[in-house]
Amino acid sequence: MEAFKIAQIAQIASALEVSGHPKPGNVHRNRDFHDMVFEDFLISGIAIGETIKSVASNARKNKDNLSKINIGKYILDGVLETDKWVQNNTNLGIIMMLVPISASAAISSNFNDLQKNIGDILNATTLDDAINLYQAINIADAGGMGSQNEFDVNSSDAINELKKNNQTMFDVLEISSSWDKLAYELTHEMEATFNIGFKTFHKLKSESSLNNSTLATFLTILSEIPDTLISRKYGNEISEKVSAMALEVLNSSDDLFNKNIKDFDNYLFEKKYNPGTTADLTAASIMLSYLKDEFEK
Repeated sequence: MEAFKIAQIAQIASALEVSGHPKPGNVHRNRDFHDMVFEDFLISGIAIGETIKSVASNARKNKDNLSKINIGKYILDGVLETDKWVQNNTNLGIIMMLVPISASAAISSNFNDLQKNIGDILNATTLDDAINLYQAINIADAGGMGSQNEFDVNSSDAINELKKNNQTMFDVLEISSSWDKLAYELTHEMEATFNIGFKTFHKLKSESSLNNSTLATFLTILSEIPDTLISRKYGNEISEKVSAMALEVLNSSDDLFNKNIKDFDNYLFEKKYNPGTTADLTAASIMLSYLKDEFEK
């Protein structure tokens, strides 16, 4: 698939994810936070376009030597580019998901190859990728990410430890996968993204509006997978409670625009329970759906 087309799809996925409303607990078109607003996310989604195009082009050139794809570099590039336009970490998680998806799309001959190639690309990451990832996390100042002792990216000795142990990006993600769902996805061929998020969005977008499809995908992922951004900040009991509430909302009515979902959104906003990891998985799921459409043209 052409690099420019992959970049367009990544931008579309970013825009659709943030536009979904009322997407409980997150910024959406009718909900701003005190430190970041809806437009910040739109700008971020547009700003990563050139980075996505570049990683796709580089992947195609290095399809026979996956370690040279340098996805860590492009994650860092995406964060740096976003940082030029907005003042907050709006899309680190999305970049971490969309960069390997984009690289895989560039070297895959069909949609069925995509998931395995994502796994192969992550497995081929290097020490340099790990260093670039650490730098990206620090620049984005990701809330709660890497706060565990084994993966303390904020430590002054963190990069020296990486070098000493010759740890790859896959290695450090695998260490953090027990408490961070994005890391788990990146070290397990994005199994939830493919099996839950993508399947939900791809089916619904042919039956319903894009907004309802995005919203239902978000709620479905959240109902099945407790959000690790919430669990890192507030504990597993709270994240599991939020997932149970999401399931109740999904089962409450065929019409997602009902009082229950608005009450859920208000509740999460007031409690500052932000399912940010779920938003990242939703954006990745949307991208997969549009990639499938493009592969099948």
